[in-house]
Amino acid sequence: MAKRTMVILVDGPEESSLPEHARDAVNDPIRTLRGNGYERFEFYGEYVDVGGESVPIYRWCYRTRIAE
Repeated sequence: MAKRTMVILVDGPEESSLPEHARDAVNDPIRTLRGNGYERFEFYGEYVDVGGESVPIYRWCYRTRIAE
């Protein structure tokens, strides 16, 4: 089983409305379903120290709507 990495999502919609995420690879973008669209977050090489662990920061890029 692959090791999962906890990430931090920033600059997007209200934090309380987004789920926690774990990624298999740090460079994979994150796409979360929210309402009638997806919020997209990408990794730009930033990390923050959380409890002695280096956690990648994903920044919000854009929102796409679900095609009807």
